[in-house]
Amino acid sequence: MPIIIPANSAASGGYEVANSVRLDFASSTRFERTPSSASNRRTWTFSSWLKKAADENSNGDFQQLFSCPGAGGAERIMFEANKLTWDFDIAGVDYSVATVAVQRDPSAFYHIVVTKDTTQGTEANRVKMYINGVQQTLAEIQLGFPDQNAEGSINTTAEHQIWAQQDGAEMSGYACETCFVDGTALAADSFGEFDEDSGVWKPIDVSALTLGTNGYFLNYQDSSALGNSSNSNNYTTANLTAIDQSTDTCTLNGCTMNPLSNYWTNGAQFFKGNLEINTNTSGKAWNMSTIGLPSGKWYMEGKYTATGGGAPSDNWNRFGIVDREPTSNSDLGASANAYALTQYDGSKYVSGTNSTYAAAWAIGDVIAMAIDLDNNKIYWSKNGAWGNGSGAWGSTTFNAGTGAVTVVDPTLTLNGYYFVAMGDAGVNVKKTWQFNFGSPPYAISSGNQDGNDYGNFEYAVPSGFLTINSANLSEELS
Repeated sequence: MPIIIPANSAASGGYEVANSVRLDFASSTRFERTPSSASNRRTWTFSSWLKKAADENSNGDFQQLFSCPGAGGAERIMFEANKLTWDFDIAGVDYSVATVAVQRDPSAFYHIVVTKDTTQGTEANRVKMYINGVQQTLAEIQLGFPDQNAEGSINTTAEHQIWAQQDGAEMSGYACETCFVDGTALAADSFGEFDEDSGVWKPIDVSALTLGTNGYFLNYQDSSALGNSSNSNNYTTANLTAIDQSTDTCTLNGCTMNPLSNYWTNGAQFFKGNLEINTNTSGKAWNMSTIGLPSGKWYMEGKYTATGGGAPSDNWNRFGIVDREPTSNSDLGASANAYALTQYDGSKYVSGTNSTYAAAWAIGDVIAMAIDLDNNKIYWSKNGAWGNGSGAWGSTTFNAGTGAVTVVDPTLTLNGYYFVAMGDAGVNVKKTWQFNFGSPPYAISSGNQDGNDYGNFEYAVPSGFLTINSANLSEELS
């Protein structure tokens, strides 16, 4: 698995996006609004930046983005079979088109634009889709493109939903800069531009756009009212709280765990924007992060939150770094260039050899890692106390060298990178882990940042160590 440098991370300067909303199908997160008056049902534009996460199928292949399921027929934009799709089903007659290309990457943001304009005489111009600034080739599904001057249910006075539809299939992942323009068909360059230095697609300020009667622009910057629009067309939210506001955005892309790296026998489940993993009850395996680390100093936290229903009867959790994906029934730490801390006794498991490091940990403990790939060392802490390498958790002050575990230089590893990894070596009890790469999916009691003012961590970030995100990675690689 190669290192991930998200598509927009190379762009320098320009418009910065502060917040996204973290969406989770398991919590049925969604936005709802019923317009007070109908508006243009023939012409509109939907735009948003999205980073996909796993859905109920653990692969993100069917997720609703914007829909109106009433008014005599359901009209919606969605990912179906991992393809961006427009669909209108009226009285059992289905019009739909979809991109030929698939969108299944969970590591980076896509910018999607869907434009509908049924006044066009050429049917292929009635629905257009853009991904990262490029107009897509569309395939006709069922009856294909809508008839000329056909009116859908979007912009009627029925309830509209963003990131869901009433029949389910909620969106999982992250959304930012979500915009709907009522009455105008716009191309992608109304919402983004190609960076003149790197050539990558990046967002622009859309606050001056004329949104129209039922248009809206959601920037998710008010954590107490995530559905607020820049005009008065606010959406109410369901099953969302301030914790669901994230700093993982299209201009500051954060690391998550990777649902495409899912090797448990019956498959693990991924929640909370790929920041929570619930392992299955059989098969030893581990999961890797979306971003690989070739050098530099990095910090992150993980929290073991539950087992299969009660007290930890199976303490074979492992947490560390690795340079490769697992084979079937493999323990994290058993392969070459794999370094793991074991829950039940706090020992380190390195390239298949177990030895003393710290002490055991339990449900609710926050286990942090300081990964120093400039000096080829790794350190672990529990609730802010760093392992001393001799069987105990020691000082809450980080000291380079104390408790250091030597790792192979990244340039000598299989892929040239290390990935954060979580392993479940037990086979009888589900485990639940949550990960904080700077935008935690759970409440914390204190906010600590790295030296570049990124991140929100429970415990102090050691000096010189950084949050794993696209900005810090670009700085490291420059």
